[in-house]
Amino acid sequence: MEPESPTTPTPQSVISATVADRPPAEAALALAELAGRVVAELNKLARAQAEARRGQPDWGRWAKLANATRSAVLQVATCRDAARELQRQG
Repeated sequence: MEPESPTTPTPQSVISATVADRPPAEAALALAELAGRVVAELNKLARAQAEARRGQPDWGRWAKLANATRSAVLQVATCRDAARELQRQG
């Protein structure tokens, strides 16, 4: 992994900025939405790489990641729905 440049935000700084000065229910929804975008992008990358590497030695590792992220997309969607309910009640 390459070192962070001064202009590249760290994962923690993105998370901190996402929740800063927000009430808990709003922060939960913001984090769930952020997680959803991150997992969706990871899934897209993994699926594309698995497809591109079919038949190659590392195909299985990419396919494993694609399968795991597919499950994660569904789990994060459930988190987002729960966070939306919290915010509506809030």
